[in-house]
Amino acid sequence: MSHDVGGDPFAPVLEAVRGAGWATTALSLSGVTDKAAFMERCARALGLPDWFGRNWDALADCLTDLSWESPARGRLLVVSGWQEYADAAPGEWRIAQEVFSAAVEHWRGVAEAGLEIVLDLGPDAGPAVTERGAR
Repeated sequence: MSHDVGGDPFAPVLEAVRGAGWATTALSLSGVTDKAAFMERCARALGLPDWFGRNWDALADCLTDLSWESPARGRLLVVSGWQEYADAAPGEWRIAQEVFSAAVEHWRGVAEAGLEIVLDLGPDAGPAVTERGAR
């Protein structure tokens, strides 16, 4: 299953990952400047369940309990356009990164069900780094 929203320079990467049996999601945060918009974008892009409460704990719960998703060998979430949100709400962005990091760590070592999150640094920043490298 994939949930792609908007134009996506990672299309070839996502296609290759899908070919390996992973589910992929492209989360564009372009235009997001506050928590409400961030949560709404996550709900739409990730196809979060109706019970998603649009708060940090609910996002963490959804990312660490993927029973609401179709089974997949692994999952890759590519987050792009996050810089405007990080500038507008640096404290919220820090929490979002903590939630993403904790979710990746939660799934680390779980065979056949991993979660990886990649932050797209944009066209001028060189190659993207994974959540692991962004700490």
